[in-house]
Amino acid sequence: MSEAAESPVERLWQEYGRVFRDFDDLSLARWMSQTLGQLEGRLWRMSHPLVGAYRLAAQVGHARQVWLKRLANAPMAYRESDCCRAPLLPLFTRDLLDSGLLCQHCGSTAVNVDALPSPIQATLRKWAEEYGEIHDVAHWDDRQRKQCGNYERALDEAAGKAEKMLARVAKTQLPKLLEHFPAVVWEDQDECLDVRPEDIVLT
Repeated sequence: MSEAAESPVERLWQEYGRVFRDFDDLSLARWMSQTLGQLEGRLWRMSHPLVGAYRLAAQVGHARQVWLKRLANAPMAYRESDCCRAPLLPLFTRDLLDSGLLCQHCGSTAVNVDALPSPIQATLRKWAEEYGEIHDVAHWDDRQRKQCGNYERALDEAAGKAEKMLARVAKTQLPKLLEHFPAVVWEDQDECLDVRPEDIVLT
């Protein structure tokens, strides 16, 4: 993607990532391994600064194939992902039904929905279907918008429901994935509905 086509946020993240591009491969591998150890045992918001930093490092590491060079050992709890052979740190998003759990390193599907443990698979499928209906409000066509009478109100109501559903899945279902993965990251926003991380209250 050309620089002109990038959004201001994307350009900012490119700037943030420069520090990791200045690391040599060994330093980068050690930093990622150490950080994976810090992430272990918890469910993490995608917006958390430590997760954001790891994501930037992981992108640089993937481009350089750092994990394939075996310069540092990942913490033992992390198994190798099938998609790119980096340590498996799955990302849960609202697109679960289409994409499964995503890889923090290469962005591909790391765990297919069908491979998720049962019975949590059924619960997460149901959640994703319900959330999809709410999210679709942001993508209604002109006919649907006119039929609802007041689209702005419908959009606000959908955003409120999305906030509650994201909080609910993070509090009640995603912690169960920690029985099967050493750490899990979840997407705590919905840009289409203008739901920001600070809108999702877990306490």
